[in-house]
Amino acid sequence: MIFDFGCRLRQLRLEKKLTQTQVAKRMNLSKATISGYENNVKTPSLDVLAQLSIFYNVTTDYLLGLDNRPMLYIEGLSDSQRELMARLLAEFRASGPERAEKRGEPGGKP
Repeated sequence: MIFDFGCRLRQLRLEKKLTQTQVAKRMNLSKATISGYENNVKTPSLDVLAQLSIFYNVTTDYLLGLDNRPMLYIEGLSDSQRELMARLLAEFRASGPERAEKRGEPGGKP
């Protein structure tokens, strides 16, 4: 399942609109190391794997392709912030792509 690792790492980096150089600096790694991970040429240590999961706010299982659900961490949020997040998620789920389409929002069909 590790075959998804590099692809997922690249996808997460691009979603954050970061370059390999920017990630390398923030992670205290070389650009060549980040490139090696994304191209499945290098394998990170367990320590670096954990740091990558924290950096991208996903589980290590997601990075390794063992789980297809990225996670949203809410640790450190107050009870009222957690409640707000729950209400927002409920609204997003309830609206679905059909309602987004009617409003002309991304995710809806043109």
